[in-house]
Amino acid sequence: MKTKFGHLTYCTNIHPGESWVDHFRELQTHLPLVKKEISPDKPMGIGLRLSNEASLTLIKENNLLEFQNWLKKESLYVIAINGFPFGGFHSEVVKEDVYKPDWSDKRRIEYTLRLFSILKVLLPANEEGGVSTPPLSYFYFDTNENDRTTRRKNSTKYIIKTLVALIRIHNDTGKTLHLDIEPEPDGLLGDFKDWVTWYTSDLLPNAIPSLMDAFGYNFQLAEELTRKHIRLCLDVCHLAVTFEVNPNLISELRRLRIQVGRVQVSSALKVKFPENVEGVLQSLKPFDEKKYLHQVVVITNKGEKKFYRDLNLAIEKGAEAFEEWRIHYHVPIFLESYETFLSTQEELKMILAEQKRERFSQILEVETYTWNVLPQNLQLPIGKSIVRELQWLISFLDSNSQI
Repeated sequence: MKTKFGHLTYCTNIHPGESWVDHFRELQTHLPLVKKEISPDKPMGIGLRLSNEASLTLIKENNLLEFQNWLKKESLYVIAINGFPFGGFHSEVVKEDVYKPDWSDKRRIEYTLRLFSILKVLLPANEEGGVSTPPLSYFYFDTNENDRTTRRKNSTKYIIKTLVALIRIHNDTGKTLHLDIEPEPDGLLGDFKDWVTWYTSDLLPNAIPSLMDAFGYNFQLAEELTRKHIRLCLDVCHLAVTFEVNPNLISELRRLRIQVGRVQVSSALKVKFPENVEGVLQSLKPFDEKKYLHQVVVITNKGEKKFYRDLNLAIEKGAEAFEEWRIHYHVPIFLESYETFLSTQEELKMILAEQKRERFSQILEVETYTWNVLPQNLQLPIGKSIVRELQWLISFLDSNSQI
């Protein structure tokens, strides 16, 4: 729903269904119930997740019209699309396949432009909307820096082609659409620092002359439009895992004039190590599940930072002396602790407090999809779980609390 803090929504990647028929059935089941609890008297926005397969079906005119009519009937609207997982997000094993195809593959730009073609139809008048996307690629797809550099250059070329398409859409329709690139641990843009370096050293120097050639823009306008249409997807869980959520983050974004397409409202697992290290490691083993990557960033008792591709690899190094772990696990945001473990709710509150002080993004999208970490007595059906997350977000934004 639209509030003074921005559009509050959640990402439908929690609902299964790789085909449009299956996913639409899930939306019809859950969205009206969520809206009734969260926004009974006003339209409610959704962050739509579409697989490649689903997008190929939905873009057909009759299907898109049917969906539009259903959204209108239920007083719902689409404000954003999650274009990170190309397909198989609910497969038995996802892991690094979530990055495939990456931005060096033309299938990624074809899929992304299809999502924008859908969004430009569904987006309400006088609103901006974005499609989120991976941090170019996965770092470990390549084994040497030369290959990574080549992949990065090819990915940037496709990003610039997408930028050109978004400007053409704006020129034709007046709608502002933006690509929201999402840093993630072990992505080719693995953290905020990597993202900024790429944006300032790769994207802008190549995008600006491309727009000057394609449209005849001067340097200033070409830069302005690049910044307008290529934005940061600020996933709070991801930046908390890399220890980058701090009071200076938003001021640094303002200094660099980087726009935030959306804030993905999310928490990670935080582990503080007492003397009983082995006991903590044993308690972590149930979290080592096979579906998703759970990258770990560790601070040792000497203050050093270490990175592990997945939780099992970090657990194997259990003899080392640790101070704190951050684990890529999208845990429910309404709790600050999970029995013996903490969440990064404190870091999430810090970002939300900045949003309250000075709205730096138009979209706040809850992205929780790991529910099995909850104690049994706190587990609810998925619809009620989503409502609880959104209610916590609304309550925090409406409160007078500051960090």
